[in-house]
Amino acid sequence: MENRMNWKKLMCAERIRPYHNPSSTDLRTEFEKDYHRIISSASFRRMQDKTQVFPLDQSDFVRTRLTHSLEVSSFAKSLGQNVANRMLKEHIDPDFTEQTKNDICDVLQCAGLLHDIGNPSFGHFGESAIQDWFRDNLKQLYFQGKSLEELFSEQMKQDFFHFEGNTQAFRIVTKLHFLVDENGMNLTKALLGTIMKYPGSSLEIRYDRKDPDRDIRHKKMGFFYADREQYINIQESNGTNGYRHPLSFLLEAADDIAYKTADIEDALKKGLLSYEKLKEELTARLDSMKIRQFMGEVTQEQVNAFEKLLGKLQDKYELAIQKNYENPALYAVQNWLVRVQGAMLGETADVFIAHYEELMHGKLRQDLISFTSLSELMEALSDIAYRYAFVSAPILKLEVAADTIYDFLLKRFTKAFLYYDTDLWKERATAVDTKLVMLLSENYKRTYQYYSEGKDEIEKLYLRMLLVTDYLCGMTDGFAKRLYQELNGISID
Repeated sequence: MENRMNWKKLMCAERIRPYHNPSSTDLRTEFEKDYHRIISSASFRRMQDKTQVFPLDQSDFVRTRLTHSLEVSSFAKSLGQNVANRMLKEHIDPDFTEQTKNDICDVLQCAGLLHDIGNPSFGHFGESAIQDWFRDNLKQLYFQGKSLEELFSEQMKQDFFHFEGNTQAFRIVTKLHFLVDENGMNLTKALLGTIMKYPGSSLEIRYDRKDPDRDIRHKKMGFFYADREQYINIQESNGTNGYRHPLSFLLEAADDIAYKTADIEDALKKGLLSYEKLKEELTARLDSMKIRQFMGEVTQEQVNAFEKLLGKLQDKYELAIQKNYENPALYAVQNWLVRVQGAMLGETADVFIAHYEELMHGKLRQDLISFTSLSELMEALSDIAYRYAFVSAPILKLEVAADTIYDFLLKRFTKAFLYYDTDLWKERATAVDTKLVMLLSENYKRTYQYYSEGKDEIEKLYLRMLLVTDYLCGMTDGFAKRLYQELNGISID
């Protein structure tokens, strides 16, 4: 059929830089090789000191970006197995083979590991801090008498105004992570297509939840102007025609299932949420759903699914009391969340199969979880985590501190790089500017030199500002804090 995606192209094992391993003893598939490239990389290891919810937390039990990514990887592979078994058993698509099953499981496992690799320090607040800083300061940065807001094209400006971790992830694995050359990790194109959840530029962002015609692929941007050639290459090789790779939907679902359940557990362990409060909140949500059912806003199936799982939470708690467990609340919630995860994985796979042709034509406009009977429960967990954890006093204080760190680092490094690599550098650069430039990784600067070759002065200027955000996004929470302290002469204990 016209414009229908097919698995032979979707599972493209080619790389941007052709790679040939003549060794006859290496029996790994190209997707298995991707896995080993990822887990052995410094970019991946660095996530162990990046925030998931609680910045600079000293506890061993709350999640980091690294442990969260491992959970997403596991869920994503499980979804791949569930979907693939259904595809083969029901003979849904003749292009889908046993080898396809193995390959999509490997790709989803890798995609889960990579999905947050571009997130800056201090969690999602880091993204907001970068966005807000450039909105406030781009007009105040001057290059040869004109502000960057005047000089940059609309897409260049919007890239900074909508700076995004998913977009940075694509940039890291295709350029910044120097393995052999300036092609980053040089991963397979099927994997690169899968991690691009939002296949569009910063000019294509338009996502209003009230708009019935909204399309999930335009919720955020998927690539920077600087990476447009790599984006086109991936799209053409995978045959996705500007639409989402079908596996991106499974990756997104795995991420949602992981963080919406994990945030509840972490909030409970931090003492920000109790079993009693969780049960109270969920009961109130169920009561609201029953009223909304009469208005046609939710279905009987959704009410029943919610009520059934809420009952299981009570059952788990009563069991813990009967067995005289030391912490019945933690036992109940942890075991209940595992049950929720299992139910969500099963339903999400069912939705993928039910909407298969829409997915293969690029016509599915919403995420998979929104079609499940447990979508209301997932929204409730997200809302509870936000109110009890994300806007708690400890988080708010740390985010204010993080904003101070970002403001200082962005101000100093953008100034230092304004005239870097221009004829005016020696004349304009202060001694401090020179030292700040020297702090940046040589790999990042080498990548800048490679991709700025032959570009006009404005695009080079744009690439230098990206060089600054590249540096900041590579920082862990601890490194960003220490650098701020060191540059301000603050003693470190």
